[in-house]
Amino acid sequence: MKIGTTRELKNHEYRVGLTPDNVSAFVAKGHTVLVETKAGEGAGFTDELYAAAGATICQTPDEVFAKCDMIVKVKEPEECEYKFLRKNQILFTYLHLAPNPSLAQALVKSGCKAVAFETIRDAQGNLPCLRPMSQIAGRLSIQQGAKYVEMSYGGRGILLGGVPGVEKGNIVILGGGIAGTYAAKAAIGIGAHVTLLDVNLNRLSYLDDVFGNSVETLYSTEANIVKALKTADLVIGTVLIPGGKTPKLVRREHLSIMKKGAVIVDVAIDQGGCCESSHVTTHDNPVFVEQGIVHYCVGNMPGAVPYTSTVALANATFKYAMMMAENGLEKAVEMDPNFAFGLNIYKGMCTNENVSRALGLEYVPVSNAILNA
Repeated sequence: MKIGTTRELKNHEYRVGLTPDNVSAFVAKGHTVLVETKAGEGAGFTDELYAAAGATICQTPDEVFAKCDMIVKVKEPEECEYKFLRKNQILFTYLHLAPNPSLAQALVKSGCKAVAFETIRDAQGNLPCLRPMSQIAGRLSIQQGAKYVEMSYGGRGILLGGVPGVEKGNIVILGGGIAGTYAAKAAIGIGAHVTLLDVNLNRLSYLDDVFGNSVETLYSTEANIVKALKTADLVIGTVLIPGGKTPKLVRREHLSIMKKGAVIVDVAIDQGGCCESSHVTTHDNPVFVEQGIVHYCVGNMPGAVPYTSTVALANATFKYAMMMAENGLEKAVEMDPNFAFGLNIYKGMCTNENVSRALGLEYVPVSNAILNA
C-alpha cells in the first residue's frame, strides 16, 4: 500500500500523522510512504529523518493525496483540502464530524473511506486513540486555566493553589472520563480545591477511591452544576459522547451566577463544546470574554506540545494504520469489530450512528455498507 502524511494546516497545529519510526515499520513490511516536505518539522522530525527511514519527500500535499491509498493525518481536513479527497482512498485522522456538517458532506461526496481516531473502541469499550490526547488536554486545561485566571488576561487575579493564610481557588471539572481525570490530577498537584461531576456513579466511585479527600465528587444534576458554578474560579468542561454533539451543561444564563473573571476551559469544543457560549478559538487568539467570564476554547489544545502529542498519538494509532495497510480496511474491520466503530463515512454512506444522529444523515451499519458498496 502507498501511505502518506501531509503538513497540518490548522492554526498552530504542529503535530504530524506519522513519525520516522512509523515510516521505518511500514517500509520494512514492503509499503511505500510519502511525506510532504516539512510535515513533521514542528514536532522535531526533519525531512532528513523521514528520508533516512525510507520515505519519499513530496513538495506539495496534492502530490501525496494523489498518489496514496491511505492518508494518515492528525486533524480533520481543512476546506482547501476537500478537493484532494477521492473515491476509495482511506482517510485516517481525527474527524469530529458532529459540529462540522460541511466536512461530512465533503467526505460523503468524495466516496472516500473516512476512519476517525476518536470513535475507535477497544474490547473494553474504551477509546484508545482518543485517550492519549485526552490525557494531554486534561493536564493542559489546568495549566492554561491557571494562566488565564490571572488579572492581565481578564481573570479574577487569584493563585489557584493559594498560599498560607489565603483560601485556595475552586476548580470545577465537568466529566470524569480520561480528560477529566487527568485534569483532576493536575488540579490536585497545584493545590486547588477540586470538585468533579459526572452522571456515571460507578465512575464517581472509582474516582473517589483514587483521589480520596483530594476531590469532591458530585452526581451531575442541574442543581449540583449550578451550585458548583457559583463558587468556581475555573471550570473545565470534558464531557464526551463519542461521535456525537456534546450536551450544553453550562448555559448562557449560568454565566451570570458565576464570579466575574472566572475561567471556562472547554476541552470538549472539538465536539461542539459543553458550554453554550463557547466557540472555537485558536492558539493565536485563545480566549474571549462573555458576561465577564473568560472562555478558552482552543480546538487543538495538544498541538501546543507537538512532540509529546505526536509520539503519544502514534503509539495509539499506528497498529490500526498497519492493520489497514497489511489487510485493507474491509478485512481490518472484519478482524477487529471494535475497529469498525471508527469508520464514520464509507463510500458515500454514514456508518457511525452517533454521527448520523448529530448530522441528520441516514445511518448504514458498517457491515451493510461494505456489503452493498
